[in-house]
Amino acid sequence: MRRLTLRQFRVFEAVARHLSFSRAAEELHLSQPAVSMQVRGIEVILGLPLTEQLGKKIFLTEAGREVLHASRAITARLDDLQANLAQLQGIDSGRLKLAVTSTVNAVATDILVRFRGRHPGVSIHLDVSNRESVLEQLAANRIDLAIMGQVPDGLELEATRFMDNPLVVIAPPDHPLARKKKVSVAALAAEPFLVREAGSGTRGAMERFFATRGLEIHSSMEMSSNEAIKQAVQAGLGLGVLSLQTLEMERALKRLAVLNVEGFPIMRHWYIVHRADKRLSPAAQAFKAFVLERAQTTR
Repeated sequence: MRRLTLRQFRVFEAVARHLSFSRAAEELHLSQPAVSMQVRGIEVILGLPLTEQLGKKIFLTEAGREVLHASRAITARLDDLQANLAQLQGIDSGRLKLAVTSTVNAVATDILVRFRGRHPGVSIHLDVSNRESVLEQLAANRIDLAIMGQVPDGLELEATRFMDNPLVVIAPPDHPLARKKKVSVAALAAEPFLVREAGSGTRGAMERFFATRGLEIHSSMEMSSNEAIKQAVQAGLGLGVLSLQTLEMERALKRLAVLNVEGFPIMRHWYIVHRADKRLSPAAQAFKAFVLERAQTTR
């Protein structure tokens, strides 16, 4: 009987994750026919279909779900093997796979620059995504560490708080509320707000803040990035709630104003996160220690 190959497992894991042959091919830098051929090879060996197409959507069969589970277990073991071998080689020849939410990107970039100065030999892969994607990557063991805000319960994650993340209300500099020394929360209820996508930690904190005060936000537009919200607020399309630490340039150039709203800033925190069962590589251990050490020195 022919044996399945590691390449087949990796290709199928990508297909199963995206539920798309074309997106898997794009991620793996392969042609779509090459991806289809690898999946078809598994099906021939097992004698069972792994996917089924209903309309334009692809779904996993029961056999496909079993192969996906095995694929993740096998690739995780191989990643651990690579980490152990890197440990024998030393920190500065290892790899670090890191994912951060878009809100923390500016801070994370600064940390990475300083970390590379101390460990120039570490190979770093950084993915900037929304909160849902970062959690998915943690669950699938595709990354070593994540930096993010709100960490959900029940996912067997180890999260260590290392920095405050104040959220503030922003407006165009010529907005009537920008001229007020103090803005009541009630005054914001009539204003249109530009908000992040559902599932965003910033949006969740914002909605909870207003809900506890019996107010409902009037959302004029939903956007998938902080940069898009900044641009839209500057254009006068509404107010926004963003991390103060992402507004340094816009405030210096007087493109945005931070409103002095009662009850603000909403104080959230940033965490460095990994799976509780994850055996961190020397590079990942060094990065986590560096982040926590830097947090202590900046307090």
